[in-house]
Amino acid sequence: MAKIFGNFLLLLLLILPTTILFSAQGKDSNLAFAQDAMEGEDEDGTIETEGGADEEATDEAQEAPLTDQEEEEEEVPTLKPSPDADTFILFTKPSNPLELPAGKQVRILVGFTNKGNVDFTVESMEASFRYPQDYTFFLQNFTAMAFNSVIEPQKQGTFEYGFIPNEAFSSRPFGLSVILNYKDVEGAVFQSAVFNETIQVVEPDEGLDGETFFLYVFLAAIIVLLLVGVQQLVSNFGRKRLTKPRQPVEMGTQNSDVDYDWLPKETLQSLNKSPKRSPKPKQSPRQRRNLRSSGSGDD
Repeated sequence: MAKIFGNFLLLLLLILPTTILFSAQGKDSNLAFAQDAMEGEDEDGTIETEGGADEEATDEAQEAPLTDQEEEEEEVPTLKPSPDADTFILFTKPSNPLELPAGKQVRILVGFTNKGNVDFTVESMEASFRYPQDYTFFLQNFTAMAFNSVIEPQKQGTFEYGFIPNEAFSSRPFGLSVILNYKDVEGAVFQSAVFNETIQVVEPDEGLDGETFFLYVFLAAIIVLLLVGVQQLVSNFGRKRLTKPRQPVEMGTQNSDVDYDWLPKETLQSLNKSPKRSPKPKQSPRQRRNLRSSGSGDD
């Protein structure tokens, strides 16, 4: 029974590591693919044709230096928050906004207060991960959520937003920007940066993960195998001590070992009929001395 149990544990130890390794390799390959795809977004591939050089020369010839008036027209106006509106943010999951778990949902509540005399329409909210050293460089854009809710003067409104950080961003710092878009009754568009700070994407604390569980199982199997091996050694050592050959003891010649078959039947019958002598009682040395002294006195 102990051998069968030991073989089963050995087979279990051989199968479990292989399964864990294959699953871990598949997970790592998926993460590496996603990370390469996101980090390599700025590496646009170019295809050169036979007339590529001519096309580039033509494009350069067509491009003329822009005048100051054209540059001013091409400038995109930056949206600013309204002085009649206040915003605040609250992270409900997780409670610490500076450490967000990778691959887990993040939930936030954004409050909007209308301090003016006209209505505001909260259109949408969006969030994005940006490069910490340059907030104009986007790393990941999250889905914008539309609200289209009207906030009357001297009223407040609360809006919920959620997103999930990519697992490939684990253990890295990012700039998190949460933007709230709204407008007034005259159509003027405003934009408030509700949250604009550097955060850290951390690995989620799942308690007992697969690797930790396998480690505990592996240690338990090793301990069981050691116990089985010690038990086998103790049992084998005990058997050797029990089966140790004893030294033969000389018992002398006994009557049962004498072979009387070679004697004639008449002699055997006479020996059996003859009375057996009673064994002489043993005498102590003192009794023998007394007998000797009495014998010498008779003489």
